[in-house]
This record gives sequence, C-alpha cells and structure tokens, in this order.
Amino acid sequence: MLRRMGSAIPSLIGVIIATFLLSRALPGDPAVYFAGPAANAESVQQVRESLGLDKSVPEQFALYVWDLAHGSLGTSLTTGQPVADDLLQRLPASMELTFAALIVAIVVAVPLGVFAAVRPSSFVDHFCRGTVTVAAAFPTFFVALLLVYVFYYLLGWAPQPLGRIDEIYYVAPDTVTGFYLIDTLLAGDSESFRGALAQLVLPTISLALFALAPIARMTRASMLTALGSDFVRTARANGLSGATVLFTYGFRNALLSITNIMGMIFSFLLGSNVLIEQVFGWPGIGAYAVSAVIASDYAAVQGFILMMAVIYVLLNLVVDLLAGLIDPRVRFEG
Repeated sequence: MLRRMGSAIPSLIGVIIATFLLSRALPGDPAVYFAGPAANAESVQQVRESLGLDKSVPEQFALYVWDLAHGSLGTSLTTGQPVADDLLQRLPASMELTFAALIVAIVVAVPLGVFAAVRPSSFVDHFCRGTVTVAAAFPTFFVALLLVYVFYYLLGWAPQPLGRIDEIYYVAPDTVTGFYLIDTLLAGDSESFRGALAQLVLPTISLALFALAPIARMTRASMLTALGSDFVRTARANGLSGATVLFTYGFRNALLSITNIMGMIFSFLLGSNVLIEQVFGWPGIGAYAVSAVIASDYAAVQGFILMMAVIYVLLNLVVDLLAGLIDPRVRFEG
C-alpha cells in the first residue's frame, strides 16, 4: 500500500504543475471580471494587485505551492469562501449521484454480461450487445434532457429538476454523511427520503447508462474467457453442478477484470457529473467547476482538478487492494 501511494506522488506533482499552467491559459481576465463592467484601468489594476495577478508566473506558482504545503487550496473569488470548504460541502452531492449510478449500472450490466456469455449468439447475447451499443451511442446530457422532457414535461411523473430535494414540500436533512438518502433515514424522515429519492432517479439513470456499456462489455468478455478455459472444462468433466462452475470457477475468475474497470468507470462518472449536474441543477462539484471556469477563478479550478486527481489515486489504491483479495496472485506479482 505504501509503495503504491508513493508511486502516485510524481503523478500528483505533474497534476499540480499542469493545472496551474492550464488555468492561466483560460480565456478572460479575472481582474476585469471582478472589477465590473464600469471599472476603469486603474480599478482593474488595483483588483489585479489584490489578487496577486500582477506577480510573475513563477512567483504565483511558488505562492500556490506554499499554500498547498500548508493545507490551503486558496480562496474562491466567486464565493469568497476557502476552496477546500466549497469542495467538501459539494462533494457529497456528487458522490451520492455517482454511487447511485454505479450501483444501478452494476445491478443491470453484470447479470446481463454473465447471461450473454453463458448463452452466446442467443437472444440474451444479442440484447446485451444491442443495449451496450445504444447506451454508448448517446451522450449523457442528451439522455438527461430526453428523460426530463418525457418524464417531467410530458408525463409529469418526475419532480422538477432543480436540485437534490424540493425544499418547498420537503425538509433538507441535517448533514451527517452528506448523502441525503442516508441522512433522511438517520433522521427517520420517510417523506424527505422519498423526495430525495425522486430527485435522484432521473440523473442516476442518465449517468448509469454511460457506465452500463463498458461494464456489460467487460463482464461478457471476461466470462467468455473464463468459461472457455481449461479449469472450467475440468470442473465440468468432474461432474460439478452448473451453478458451481458458473459462479465459483467462472465468475470469480472474471471478477478481477470487472473490478479493475470499476475504478476507472467511477472516476469517469465523477467527471461526467459536470453535464448531468448542469441539466438537473445538482449542487455538486461539477457545477462548481463550471462556474469557476466561466469566472476564470484560478483557485477553484485548481482545487477541483487536484481533488479529482487525489480521488482517482485513492480509487486506484482501493482497486489494487480489492484485486489482491480477489486473486492472491496479484499481491505476489505486485
């Protein structure tokens, strides 16, 4: 674990440098933006000096690294709050949506891929490949807009897509975990739980379709490889039941490949939240990042990308540990 965490340090250093340089390449001048349309050149210069933008790029980078070393991501120019506080406040909303989408995708895609591998060229196999193709063909924002149009505008089944809970009819729970579904259950508020769940359904489906395709494809391919291996044929020749061969020998060996792709898909989902959050008015880190880019809020953009990089590193670490539990040979190879 320590060795893998140490190997991630050069990647994080590269992310810090690249993020700093790319944020300076954003169009627009933050000083002009925050000085206002009626500001003159003198006012703009005063704002630029107060933001530290009058210094050279190496000086700005040195100050940024100094703040990072002291645990500070800077202060957001748009909210006036520390960037770390803004991100930690919004992260649970994005994580709840991402976890919900990943769970739905796994529940649908894994059995679909297994059944498709068990009966190749059957109706289930064709349905799996067709579903994967359709799910991968449509962008997430198009699916989100289509679901809003059909289920909210035409049918009226879904609530208005304006955040995590409709505070006109329900009460937002006190923050314990930051996950509304869990916090409402902890508070014993079933009405607010149903309200939060209703708001979560459409964005979850929109995001789950994005993850469904690679999970089903990987499950099918891994199961076909496992079921065609020598140890599976030997197990069948020894008279073991079909369920034992399928799950104990086939699925367990295919699970390593499926687990390896889960971390990648989770990080992709967390990044894809940007579009979904804009469509559904979801107050997550994606919407925060979009606002920061529009305002050329350097500290907020850098903090968002750095947080995503840290989450990605931690996800890879978790996946590596799970891979070692699933297949002990991975630990010896590591």
